[in-house]
Amino acid sequence: MFDAHVHIIDPRFPVFENHGYLPEHYTIADYRARMEGLGVEGLVVDGGAVVTASYQGADHNYLLAALKELGPGWVGVTQLEPDATDQNILDLDRAGVRAVRFNLRRTATDLRLLTQQALRAYELAGWHAEFYVDATLLLSLEPVFAKLPAVCIDHLGMSTRGLPYLLDLVDRGARVKATGFGRTTIENVGGVLRQIHAVNPEALMFGTDLPGSRSRRVFQDNDIDIIADAVGTGFTAVMGGNARRWYRCEADAGAR
Repeated sequence: MFDAHVHIIDPRFPVFENHGYLPEHYTIADYRARMEGLGVEGLVVDGGAVVTASYQGADHNYLLAALKELGPGWVGVTQLEPDATDQNILDLDRAGVRAVRFNLRRTATDLRLLTQQALRAYELAGWHAEFYVDATLLLSLEPVFAKLPAVCIDHLGMSTRGLPYLLDLVDRGARVKATGFGRTTIENVGGVLRQIHAVNPEALMFGTDLPGSRSRRVFQDNDIDIIADAVGTGFTAVMGGNARRWYRCEADAGAR
């Protein structure tokens, strides 16, 4: 199992108040204890993506420390300062970072700068761009998406109101994280999973979204059952294979 969306909140590194919110600590030890207790037979986490949250800003130190401790099979998703240099991106890539994230729900964003950063990260290091955004805004972002070669949408797009456009993005190669079910306003998660999977069986990527900061309900073991019911024979790919290919983990095996 590849967990494509994990937040590590290490007390050794700073967090920054965002919309009046500061998270509780959530260490690698906390994460490992939770996943060792996973009540789903035959599933063991052997890799994943540590994702930088809004309250971590562009601090890379926590992420580099987490990737070093977690070891091979784990990659990072980061946010970049506006003045990040080419060398900054290349250094992060060597440490295992594989994507740049844009949090459009929590952070004001200059779309012109966003596009420039995403394109530069892709051209320099092959990074894709991840978006935390409500699907209702996806159509308005079409001028951005049309220019980006590799896009991933977090948490099933958060709602069904923009689902037709999300499915159009998937048809054009976008990936979607099967994460944060308790974070979304989607009533029929299984139905949305089924529709995305039908458009492109390589699109969905499982993640726990642990520790689920600000979520109404954090990840539960039976979320995996929802995925299994929705994707049928595609279960193994959704739980690991799709994400490993997307994050280029298979090509990186043994490189770090």
